Amino acid sequence: MLVKMKVTGLTMDPFTNAPIVILKDQEDKNALPIWIGLLEASAIASELEKMEFSRPMTHDLVEDILKRMDVTVTKVEVNDLKDNVYYATIHMEKGGDKYAIDARPSDAIAIALRVSSPIYVDTRVLDKSRSIDMRNAQGGKKGDGKDNLLELLEDMSPEAFGKYRM
Repeated sequence: MLVKMKVTGLTMDPFTNAPIVILKDQEDKNALPIWIGLLEASAIASELEKMEFSRPMTHDLVEDILKRMDVTVTKVEVNDLKDNVYYATIHMEKGGDKYAIDARPSDAIAIALRVSSPIYVDTRVLDKSRSIDMRNAQGGKKGDGKDNLLELLEDMSPEAFGKYRM
């Protein structure tokens, strides 16, 4: 089963200083933190901030190619989690033909934001993500009094996400 989610913010992992994109469902019942690279975080942040550049960035280029080729992104799915690695699929349509393209979640999310496509997460991914000790998975250290980083992120208020919350 898929749960529709939205990007609610970008934050930094307090243990590794790696960027994290936070997805939450419409009712704020489920949160999914996904560790991403700096460049992908920048691509997501620039879209959240509606920044414009003199030359197209990679995800803007993909958006333009899709538009010019009359391809519609119908949805993005974060559909698996294996060995602490998230997997996503970009679903597209052109002239009645449907395509599913494997992608990193960060790229899929950056594109979905640009083309206003819905983002879904498989409930199995939500279940698997709850069972991971994120500090151990990310090489973090104990000391925050929480059982794991996921609980810390889920307990954060929207204000704690700072500049890039939605």
